[in-house]
Amino acid sequence: MELRSRTATRRAFLGTSLGLAAAAVAASPAPAVAEGRRRIPRGGIGMHLYTMRGPLAADFHGTLERLAEIGYATVGVSGRHGNSAADIRRMLDATGLRAVLEHVSYDTLRGPGLAQALADLHTLGAKWPVVPSLRGSLHTPAGFREVAREFNRIGQASREAGLGRLLFHNHGGDHATVDGEVLYDILVRETDPELVGFELDVYWAAKGDADPAGYFVRHPRRFPALHVKDMAPDGSFTDVGSGVLDFAAMFRHAHVGGVKQWLVEHDSPADPFATARNSYGYLAALRY
Repeated sequence: MELRSRTATRRAFLGTSLGLAAAAVAASPAPAVAEGRRRIPRGGIGMHLYTMRGPLAADFHGTLERLAEIGYATVGVSGRHGNSAADIRRMLDATGLRAVLEHVSYDTLRGPGLAQALADLHTLGAKWPVVPSLRGSLHTPAGFREVAREFNRIGQASREAGLGRLLFHNHGGDHATVDGEVLYDILVRETDPELVGFELDVYWAAKGDADPAGYFVRHPRRFPALHVKDMAPDGSFTDVGSGVLDFAAMFRHAHVGGVKQWLVEHDSPADPFATARNSYGYLAALRY
């Protein structure tokens, strides 16, 4: 019954989003944005650099310059492309961008690499270490409870190092129900809110039948960063604002969730800079 209910909820959510998107496109050729009183602060619109991995590999500094010219204020670091943390910091400073977080593997953070990873975050000028994913063998209630204990320990080390909370980045499988328990909810419930938060990827949350706005309301201040990624009608990735996800509805309670950073991401952009421009323009114009 629970799986059927969650599937029906997802279909209703996506169906509503499709209808809203279609109506907006029919009404005007301009990007569809909701009217409201809130807007995303310019300092909160960032780019998760995984989106730009192709251009970064060819010209890291030039790519950062172009992102700054588009209007981005911040970045989430994901892959250094042969650069040291100090190298990246110099390039960020030269372009006026600011790193807010870095993705670091779970095995690195739970092992002897933790101290260096935290030191590198200081060098980057970033605040949050982020676990980007968990291996499949951990996707059981017992595995996620083990992870929750490790997250609390890593989060404590991050706080003692003068950094922010450890964050976890979700994928669709993290929202699966196993033996009657939603795996993601185990992490939310069994980690210390002062030590562990979440970088919620709204695409993967929707793909996993989860409700981002509901999480913001039920778990205040747990979500300082988002991956803002849109879904095409066929379920694939698309530029922010061109798909079916209702971002205005998602973000209406983002302030309750403690969101400070809206980081654009597209896993497989045909033209990364076009994606960067389109997505920034949508978020800068969005009212919710």
